[in-house]
Amino acid sequence: MLEVKNIHASYGKVHVLHNVSIQVGEQEIVSIIGANGAGKSTLMRNIMGLYHPRSGDIRMDGESILRLKTDQIVKKGIVYVPEGREVFPDLSVEDNLEMGAFSRRYSAQKYKSLLEEVYEIYPRLKDRRKQLAGSLSGGEQQMVAIARGLMSEPKLIMFDEPSLGLAPVIVDEMFDVIVRINREKKLPVILVEQNAFAALSISNRCYVMENGVVTASGDSKVLMNSPEIKKAYLGG
Repeated sequence: MLEVKNIHASYGKVHVLHNVSIQVGEQEIVSIIGANGAGKSTLMRNIMGLYHPRSGDIRMDGESILRLKTDQIVKKGIVYVPEGREVFPDLSVEDNLEMGAFSRRYSAQKYKSLLEEVYEIYPRLKDRRKQLAGSLSGGEQQMVAIARGLMSEPKLIMFDEPSLGLAPVIVDEMFDVIVRINREKKLPVILVEQNAFAALSISNRCYVMENGVVTASGDSKVLMNSPEIKKAYLGG
C-alpha cells in the first residue's frame, strides 16, 4: 500500500526528518506518536506533496509519488485531514463536502450517493448542511474535515492531530468513526496523535518519533505495555 523509505527532509537549512521509514498495509490503522516537534506532521506533509524530501522515496501501491503535486497525490487515493481542520469557513457544510469531491469529477448520481454515505456517518452534518462551516463548533468542523476527505473515495486517509482542542466526548466519537471507516470501508489509516493511549488503543501498529527519527515501532498492544513507552507517553 504505502511505503516511506529512508526519507530525509529539511525546512531551509534545518534537517527535520532523518532516514525515516514507515509502511502501511491494506486495512491497517497505523499510529505515529511523539512529542511536539518530533517531525510527525512534517512526515505527513511530505507524503502529501506539500513538501518534498531531500532524499529517499515514497511509494503508493508500488509506484513512486515522490515528485507528484498534491492534487496528483489526491488522485492516487491519498487524503490528508490536517491539524486545525482547515474548513472553508465562508462556505456551507455541503459546499465544503463538494470541495472534497472536486478532483474526482463524479456523475451527479455518484456524488449524491457519496453525500448520503457521509451523512449516514455524520447525521448532524445533514441537519446543518446549509450552515456556514465557520459557524460550527470545533467538533462539528472536525466532522466536516473528515467527511470532506471521505468524499474523494480515498485508498488511504491520514489524520493529523484530530483530537486537538476537542471535548473528551467528541474525541471518543471521532475515534469511533475512524475505527468504523477503517472496518466498514476497509480503508487504511495513518493517525498522528498526541493522545498516545487512544492512538495505541485503536491502531494495529505504531511508530514512535523523536527529533525527526523513528525510535521505536511495532504492534501497538506490545508498545502500550513497554515500560519505556509507558513512562514517556502514557504517564506510567
